[in-house]
Amino acid sequence: MGAVSAARMETFLVVARLSSIRRAATQLHITEAAVSAAVAHIEKQLGAKLVAKSGRGIALTEAGRIYAEYCRSILGLMKEAHAAVQQAETGRLRIGVVATAGEYVLLRPLAAFRNRYPDIELSLSVHPRDVLFLELQHHETDLVIAGRPPRNTGLVIRARRPSHLIVVGVADQDPLRTTWLLRGRGSGTRDATLTLLDQLEISPPTLTLGSHGAVLAAAREGLGVTLIHSDAVSQDLEFGVLRILSVTGTPMDRPWHAITTRTPTPTTRLFLTHILDPDEVGADAFHPA
Repeated sequence: MGAVSAARMETFLVVARLSSIRRAATQLHITEAAVSAAVAHIEKQLGAKLVAKSGRGIALTEAGRIYAEYCRSILGLMKEAHAAVQQAETGRLRIGVVATAGEYVLLRPLAAFRNRYPDIELSLSVHPRDVLFLELQHHETDLVIAGRPPRNTGLVIRARRPSHLIVVGVADQDPLRTTWLLRGRGSGTRDATLTLLDQLEISPPTLTLGSHGAVLAAAREGLGVTLIHSDAVSQDLEFGVLRILSVTGTPMDRPWHAITTRTPTPTTRLFLTHILDPDEVGADAFHPA
């Protein structure tokens, strides 16, 4: 059995993501025949059917889903291997963050890192935590700033920064009766909120908003109360726009974590050293795990 090239793997992953030969060809700027040939070549090499017709598009078979996961990991490891042999100060660093960490925790340390090491190629992606941890497992991201990763994933917590979840709202709101504002599915804060409501044994009205910014804006307008990281509302509390509401079980200790695989690249280790150094990042510094 011959080897499957990285280019064919990448083509297959685009097909898998878009569920369409035509859309994959458009995105890759090649012909549909070339895309179909790449998929057919992989299927012949593996001796397994990877895709099947589904309506007007295609769907992955069980073998296709399994192979797609391996492709993600293999391609991620190939890129990681390239980064691992580069000089740390001129390498590449891909950081993934949840929205709150991206807006309120990482930007100042990242700006200081950019100024300190201008030749490093930086990229920052914002996703729900479950997506970030999956990307990290597949070596598609080098470092994630988020809550605690799931167990048995092989991911390693390298550093922590203290943070708390608090309930906030405008004056005179009763958190046991008013509407609770929720983030979208996949949000760790949403999961923590639903767990808290179960512990309080209450079933208040809820309003789901798609983004962290929308939840915060709605809370400022008095549309409800919300459980949120203290980092995100420090100015609102300081100026009296929002206030902390007393709710049993809060504040919750929910530190931020800097998380990598077991084999971080030299540039990733350089960034970890940076965010652990209070002389460089001041009050934004993380602490060793």
